[in-house]
Amino acid sequence: MPFASALLLSAASGLASENKPDTLNLNELVVTAPLKTNPDLIPMNVTQISSSQIEKSGETSLLPVLVAKVPGLFVTERGFAGYGVSGGSAGEVNIRGVGQGNKVLFMIDGQPQWAGVFGHSLADTYVANGIEKVEVVKGPSSLLYGSNAMGGSVNLVTHTQRTDGLTGRARAMFGSFYTQNFALSTGYKKGRFSATLSGQVDRSNGSRARSAFWLANEFLQLKYAASDRWSIAGMLDMTQTRANNPGTLQDPLENMWTDVFRGTGGLYVKNSYEKMDGGIQGYINWGRNNVDDGNTPGTAPKDYLFHSTDYNMGFTAYESFYLWKANILSAGIDFQHWGGHIWNTSKADESVRSAESSHHVNEIAGYVMMQQGFFNDILNINGGVRLQHGSTYGNVWVPQAGFIIKPGHDAQIKASFSKGFRAPNIRELYLYAPANPDLKPEYMLNYELSYRQFFLSSRLMVGAALFYIDGRNMIQTVRIDGRPKNVNTGKFHNKGFEIEAGYAILRNLNANASWSYLYTNSDNLYSPKNKLNAEITYSPGNFSFTLDEMSIWSMKNGNPDGSRESYTLLNLRAAYTLGERVPVTLSVKVDNITNSKYEIIYGCPMPGTTIMGGVEFRF
Repeated sequence: MPFASALLLSAASGLASENKPDTLNLNELVVTAPLKTNPDLIPMNVTQISSSQIEKSGETSLLPVLVAKVPGLFVTERGFAGYGVSGGSAGEVNIRGVGQGNKVLFMIDGQPQWAGVFGHSLADTYVANGIEKVEVVKGPSSLLYGSNAMGGSVNLVTHTQRTDGLTGRARAMFGSFYTQNFALSTGYKKGRFSATLSGQVDRSNGSRARSAFWLANEFLQLKYAASDRWSIAGMLDMTQTRANNPGTLQDPLENMWTDVFRGTGGLYVKNSYEKMDGGIQGYINWGRNNVDDGNTPGTAPKDYLFHSTDYNMGFTAYESFYLWKANILSAGIDFQHWGGHIWNTSKADESVRSAESSHHVNEIAGYVMMQQGFFNDILNINGGVRLQHGSTYGNVWVPQAGFIIKPGHDAQIKASFSKGFRAPNIRELYLYAPANPDLKPEYMLNYELSYRQFFLSSRLMVGAALFYIDGRNMIQTVRIDGRPKNVNTGKFHNKGFEIEAGYAILRNLNANASWSYLYTNSDNLYSPKNKLNAEITYSPGNFSFTLDEMSIWSMKNGNPDGSRESYTLLNLRAAYTLGERVPVTLSVKVDNITNSKYEIIYGCPMPGTTIMGGVEFRF
């Protein structure tokens, strides 16, 4: 939920940190600061998913973890392993029904991750190994991050070594469909210098014929604290994937595959003083895609391959000032240069090229935010504005405002208004028949109200939130004079609520649940009208057991008859840890215990009951 989820869980985690065994921990979700500002400065909230939650899930991809832990968030899947790119791909993330067309921004350590040509994120690159926490903002994040954060943002925060010496963990898992997952992560620290290194390899035959998947990921981060006030860090993250797509049951494909390389590099310098803190960050995200569009059974294979290279680079400078009591002023400047190159090559002669095109876009923005507290912080008022200029679309103003009321120690009320936008991508502007270079950004106005309350010495938490979203200028393809053209004509209205509760029943027994409801007047696919998540965790001694359930009701999945998909999944996780100096953990996870039959994407049946088991060593 927009505010209750993050703020309630913040309080819960804060109490847990005081080592009170009977305190509600609620899955260890807490509020943390976005990269650019203190969380108290903005009315939007950040929900954190911790590394222990990610590890207990047994998932190698982060997206299933987000679906299970974040109310109102949903991700498309087409099979057991891999999301793919190009036609028929999955991994589309939406928050409160907003997400199609890359309206949710993914970042790694604050660096935006999306392909410079088509503007979409690369779902297979968001691996779980080496991730310390995930910060999810539900609602527009465009004030801080600009375009593509229209519906929200997801920041993957990588692991930082905090203790001197060498530590690490190695994991191997095996299971259904000849699936193998291997991961290694290490960290080293000496004095002011620290380094982390991780790698991951996944492979699977997939749950359907011709759906094999392979992935490799490598990550390196170096940090140095030059003084108590200044620090510098650099990182490099690379992912290679090979995904096969069998098409749908109604329109099967042969020889359809995608070969993707994705890289991210960054360098930042941070400062921290009594009256100010901030930093400057430079980054580059680049990729190379090779695609065979495949053929229908009984027809000849395509005689060409599609290729693309793209880039997304820039820098951001930001600083927060603590000028007087209960006041925070934050300001920043962003610059981004993105684009890419596409072409086809003949399979018979790779030197023969066709359909070649290359374009780029520049964006520059400045923003300022302020918070002021009153009456000993019983009331806090927040406000900010961003002005962004794009070389293809001109100026965009992004306002945001809100307030926080704390009527008591265990209660909080929050309200906000915010604007989010998405600039047109290069495909929509320049490529293929519907292209229109005069497109303007899509935008939405978001209104939220939330309340939360703790009871029973903070062992019980309940919260509720309401939201209303007004979307305008949506880019749609229409026929003008008999020809298709992209135009800013679409509108939508989304509204709904989210309810969440958690209860620390015993020292080692916790339960929590959330229910999100969405009404939309649009024909959005993959936006459940109702989504229910429930989980109970029991940890006696060295054992740990988690039983979780997810129910989806009334979701459009692309069925041409207009019917909606509904299903329930029941999953079990169990683990046992032995050893002290070198802990070894044996684990097993069973998904879809009841063998439910369902299709998230029409024509792509999801697997029934699946089993994965493994071992992990820590040193």
